Amino acid sequence: MKRMTLCVLAMLCVQAFYAQETKTDSLWADSLARTLPEVLVVGERPVVKARAGRLEYDLPRLIEGKPADNVYDALKYLPGVAEMNGGLSLGARGVTIVLDGKATNMSKEQLYALLKSMPAGRIERVDVMYNAPARYQVRGALIDVRLRHRIGDPGTVQGEAYGKYDQSYEATFQERASLLYNGGRLSLDFLYLHDHGKGYNTTDKEARHWQEATDETYLIENHEKAHSRHHTHSFRLGADYQLGKDHSLSFAYNGAYETNHYNQHTTGMQTATNRSTQTSWLHNGRLDYRTPIGLSAGAEFTWYRTPGTQLLHSEMEGTRLDFYTTDLQRINAWKFYLAQEHSLKNGWGLNYGAVYTTSVDHSQQLYFHNEELGMKNEDLPPDMRSRRREQTLNVYAGFNKSFGQQWMLDASLAGEWYRTPVWNEWDVYPVLNLTYLPAPGHVLQLGFNSDKEYPAYWAVQDAVSYLGGGYSEIQGNPLLKPAKDYQLSLQYILQSKYVFTFWFNHNKDMSMQTLYQSPEELLEIYKFLNFDFRQQAGLQASIPFRAGTWLDSRLTLMGMWLRDKDSDFYDLPFDRRSWAGIAVLNANFKLPVKPDLRLTLDGFCQTGAIQGIYDLPTSGNVDLGLRYAFAKGNCILTAWCKDIFQTAGIDPQIRYGRQWVTNDYSCFRSVGVSFAWKFGGYQEKKREAVDTSRFK
Repeated sequence: MKRMTLCVLAMLCVQAFYAQETKTDSLWADSLARTLPEVLVVGERPVVKARAGRLEYDLPRLIEGKPADNVYDALKYLPGVAEMNGGLSLGARGVTIVLDGKATNMSKEQLYALLKSMPAGRIERVDVMYNAPARYQVRGALIDVRLRHRIGDPGTVQGEAYGKYDQSYEATFQERASLLYNGGRLSLDFLYLHDHGKGYNTTDKEARHWQEATDETYLIENHEKAHSRHHTHSFRLGADYQLGKDHSLSFAYNGAYETNHYNQHTTGMQTATNRSTQTSWLHNGRLDYRTPIGLSAGAEFTWYRTPGTQLLHSEMEGTRLDFYTTDLQRINAWKFYLAQEHSLKNGWGLNYGAVYTTSVDHSQQLYFHNEELGMKNEDLPPDMRSRRREQTLNVYAGFNKSFGQQWMLDASLAGEWYRTPVWNEWDVYPVLNLTYLPAPGHVLQLGFNSDKEYPAYWAVQDAVSYLGGGYSEIQGNPLLKPAKDYQLSLQYILQSKYVFTFWFNHNKDMSMQTLYQSPEELLEIYKFLNFDFRQQAGLQASIPFRAGTWLDSRLTLMGMWLRDKDSDFYDLPFDRRSWAGIAVLNANFKLPVKPDLRLTLDGFCQTGAIQGIYDLPTSGNVDLGLRYAFAKGNCILTAWCKDIFQTAGIDPQIRYGRQWVTNDYSCFRSVGVSFAWKFGGYQEKKREAVDTSRFK
């Protein structure tokens, strides 16, 4: 009887403890398991905490035991996040990723490379915002990765060594080394990454090209195969000094050197040889200062230079191209910001600030003809030399407020001035987030935001270059304008783990590189153009499922309606609509063996969709992975086979008016293995890097 009484009392104590935590901190993710005499109490605490305008995820607990060895892979376990077209999306929408609340100055490709180089153990938590407030200096959907900091520890050195081999048609390799020193108020970190290897791809093109002068349609069948090789060296050195509580000074230098060599051969109706090279250098320095009174300031400088060459020999239907060209892009950019945050009485928060950026783009493209083959300068595009300055000034103000325990509001308004040789305009960007907590474990969040996307620097240059064997031509568009985006979204979280999202998006002047078959000559034109608008509406459900300790999985289902309209697309205005569906499965199996051995199964499927006048067919992939952790988790060996059925590639086609094109791109499965060794209780320190998203 005493034993039964103790069991009952213990159960009541555990229940009271859990209820109290649910009352005071009801939305944290965790699991609860207590073993009592003859009693096993198993429960599951919520997976997310709601804050004004954001959702806080305890991501380290979500990925516990899963084969997520870097930050990028860890983010894929967030509800609503999926990997699509080589990048991360949040609710089928592009998402910006920042580190510790700071907008990283990186292109998307560089940012993903950085996230893949950072161990997942560096994550403290992740904040997800479907509508980022203006104080983040980012508009649209945002994922803020909060990293653990070790400043204050005694002098210690930690590190990691990592190697990866991936075999597709050709092999690629990656090696990286990371070091972190913590000593009192000072923290230093260093990262070096070397990525190198070869590539191979093919393109089978079939086109029916109508010519207006002869009213004749030419059947074009070309086969292209290309070999490439690359070397990339990335390195960073950073320092943080803690002057006092909430008082810090940080500096980071980021550098990169990359070379690419490309050799393509075309056979069929066109015969061509295309050899090109490109080398790029990147230097970036950033200084950030934060004070205890909520004031922060920073400055950043970026220098980027990428020269390239192309040698093309091509012949098609009696037309011959034989030339050598050089091109160069050099970017000098500065960024300055000043921001202030106040915590006021009665739960009010106030923030305001300004960000100024300026850049100078020095670009050129020079053509050299082959006189021996009879080519003349007038047969080639004109040379281009350009010096283009761009300025942006953003001024913002916002506030946040909690109304009792159930309502939270976060709103901001930003005014932005944008000036180039073509554009000189002001725009206003409102952001509103309203959060309602009707009951423990339930979150309802309504948001509205506006965004602006600037074109890439090279896309607005008056330059012409040739793609493949010369049948395809890339043209710049100096009149290309920024796109303006408006989105309304509604998220509902059930039992703190099932996530449902509805959104409607209107993108005015959306820019997209489109293909157009010229009726005047046998030439495909690729050019960035502004559509009238793109609209999307969608519904997404993220459903986790667990079975004991051996299975942890998540199924994400998404349905979308899309509309693209352009009333001045050459001589073919269009207004197209379609429906699309996406399904993503992530499953993690813990194998019943003594070592820590886990099997992962990932699947992705997308039905057909549209993109301008393109028709995109159904595509998908299935990946398998095996992860073995040993030496107390300090050594991790991972093997994988990706795109097992070779179905991940998207082969777009055009069947609109007299436009008729099919591009069949090669797709290869890959197998690989990686090994990571950590020492000194390694926890990598975050460092910022440079934004080259608009560079060439």
